[in-house]
Amino acid sequence: MTPRAQTPNAARELEHPAAREIRLEEVLHALADPVRLRIVRALAASGEEMACSLFDLPVSKSTTTHHFRVLRESGLISQNYRGTAKMNALRRDELERLFPGLLDSVLAAAARQEERRGG
Repeated sequence: MTPRAQTPNAARELEHPAAREIRLEEVLHALADPVRLRIVRALAASGEEMACSLFDLPVSKSTTTHHFRVLRESGLISQNYRGTAKMNALRRDELERLFPGLLDSVLAAAARQEERRGG
């Protein structure tokens, strides 16, 4: 068996679960972390793709990378490279079809919690 040569673009493609593979428990696990919830809230508020570098997170770069990977592998976000930037987008439509109302409920609850804390 000969090794397959990778094209330059293949090395930069990131794996995402297909919609049918997204599991509720993985989505909820990803949302349970405050840093990941902060990322999801920012993406939801933006409504557009955002580069990783635009997020001001209270963790190291390697930990930030881990959080984005968990979000991508759970199916909450999609990531793709645009030049040297890794762009992130919320998979809102797919999540709404799979778990109607879940994302909006979580985002509303997070906003209420922030208000209670005076943030």
